Amino acid sequence: MFSAKYHSFVIVITILYNTNMQKGIDHLSIGQLGEDIACKYLESKKYRILTRNYRKPWGEIDIVTKASDGTLVFIEVKTLKARPGGINPEDHMNTSKINKTKKICRTFVGNNPGTVNERKGWRIDLVAIALTDPDAAGESEKLADTLKHCTVNHYENI
Repeated sequence: MFSAKYHSFVIVITILYNTNMQKGIDHLSIGQLGEDIACKYLESKKYRILTRNYRKPWGEIDIVTKASDGTLVFIEVKTLKARPGGINPEDHMNTSKINKTKKICRTFVGNNPGTVNERKGWRIDLVAIALTDPDAAGESEKLADTLKHCTVNHYENI
């Protein structure tokens, strides 16, 4: 589905993650956790985080960044629990979602024209995160104690 430039990165991160849930991590918490991991990954690749969760009535951009070359980059994060033989986080990015993301990106650029480098422009990337054991995260404040690693796949210019 993606012809974009692809990076794979296995990351070990210590993130403090507080939760009051007794029976594991829910869908929204997994999404927030994925966005936190994506930010750490992007920062390790020299991206500068400008904002998170930019919302309009018709959609949301998970993360807005500047790449090291000055390109404005909108990041869509997809996070799932890793299951052998299961679907991948990337599988949740479809044409409808891409079109909705483009619309909100154009709105962001229209409202923030100074963020775009005219020579570099802007692009949309996908960061897909497969969590190996997210349910254990609800049992500890230190995520690294229960979530030893995850797989981060970064697709540029989707």
